[in-house]
Amino acid sequence: MEVKPIIKIENIVATVTLDQALDLSAIARSVPNIEYDPEEFPGLIMRLESPRLTALVFNSGKMVVTGAKSTQMLIKGFKKIIRIFVRHGIIIVGKPKIQIQNIVASANLGVEVDLEKAAYLLPNTMYEPEQFPGLIHRMDDPKVVLLIFSSGKMVITGAKSEEDVQRAVINIYNKLKELGCIREPTHEEFW
Repeated sequence: MEVKPIIKIENIVATVTLDQALDLSAIARSVPNIEYDPEEFPGLIMRLESPRLTALVFNSGKMVVTGAKSTQMLIKGFKKIIRIFVRHGIIIVGKPKIQIQNIVASANLGVEVDLEKAAYLLPNTMYEPEQFPGLIHRMDDPKVVLLIFSSGKMVITGAKSEEDVQRAVINIYNKLKELGCIREPTHEEFW
């Protein structure tokens, strides 16, 4: 039986460079629902309800945007932030540059994984069940870190694109299968 892994993007973190300085005090005064306390944190915090994102905006013109569940959601949210700024008199010059820094995703391989065997046969792994119940695998292509659990569930971090996440999950599934480290889940019923 061929299993199709289920993948879910949990969070995308991106940086945005506007190539201009921003007056955070002016933005905080004119744009509603912004948190800005320079004594506590050097940037302002802007939370969007739809799409649900948070942006940290710095006077250098750099932003960190978190919370997106897809690249489309990230772009849609960023465009909304710019529209809000412009609507409130903040002038944006030039073309912003968006760069994804990290994608965190979860996946379920739909099979159980023999972590002891995988730790022995799979390169670039760390498995110390007394310390942490998952196997940590550093994949080279794509360059991501996988936390793999015996249930077949996993966390993927360090990806730079949604395609990297897909590729990493398919690659690890195929590798674990090739090494004989997976088995169909045992469904025990308890009465």
